[in-house]
Amino acid sequence: MNKLDTKTRVQILTMLCEGSSMRSVSRVCGVSINTVTKLLVDAGTLCAAFHDERVRNVKAKRVQCDEIWSFSYAKAKNVRFAKSAPESAGDVWTWTGIDADSKLIVSWHVGDRSQYTGTAFMSDLKARLTDRFQLTTDGHKAYLTAVSEVNLDADYAMLIKIFANDIPPGPGRYSPPRCIGTETQVIKGVPNPKHINTSFAERQNLTMRMAMRRFTRLTNAFSKKFENHCHALAIYFYWYNWVRVHKTLGVTPAMAAGLVDRIMNMDDILAALDVEQAPKVRGPYKKRETDQISN
Repeated sequence: MNKLDTKTRVQILTMLCEGSSMRSVSRVCGVSINTVTKLLVDAGTLCAAFHDERVRNVKAKRVQCDEIWSFSYAKAKNVRFAKSAPESAGDVWTWTGIDADSKLIVSWHVGDRSQYTGTAFMSDLKARLTDRFQLTTDGHKAYLTAVSEVNLDADYAMLIKIFANDIPPGPGRYSPPRCIGTETQVIKGVPNPKHINTSFAERQNLTMRMAMRRFTRLTNAFSKKFENHCHALAIYFYWYNWVRVHKTLGVTPAMAAGLVDRIMNMDDILAALDVEQAPKVRGPYKKRETDQISN
């Protein structure tokens, strides 16, 4: 079986995290689109497992949560007109929880924007943190139910944005209305008013849109399969947490959070992938009863 060298595979994964589409990656690297897709699936599966195993016992003091929109196959309003649309087609929301100090993505979850998805997200976030912390979210009501159902040990406040309605919405409008102020609402505990904000979570959403081609708006770049969308996110979060040096911190978020003592790279995940996919040593042949009878 032909196998790409490590340098080319590192280039493919890095380009996928730097805003390149899968087709452009295949052209630049001189490989088949099927090769790019297979590496996306294999590396994405491993990156998701890596995050689940390694991002544990995080000592965060301030966590900000937000959700970002994208879609798979077709937008929700167009699914009924789409040809052979799969069951997973439609709007896709990525929920993220970021440590405001280390900039580490503590938890991420992909699904819809319902309270059930919010509860699953908050449950995962709770399992990865050790101490009581301050939580800030936007005004999405699903957070209220989620925090209550999982009994999150946190000082919780919502930051609700106030938008102007001076420009009437229309079918050709793509930008949100103008934000003219914010309102804070304490939900639980005694959160510090100075740290009630979602700036870091929203800035990370911008990084996500810039880093993955499938998140860009008003283009034909979108995820054709929900599964590949999740694989791309898993690779991105590995790159963001463990590989990419945060310019403000001077280290990676994982180093700032104390989860690792060095800057990791894509070679590390590929080395683990090679070990996982290495051919197994075949054991000694054992004769079956039919073979013994025939002999």
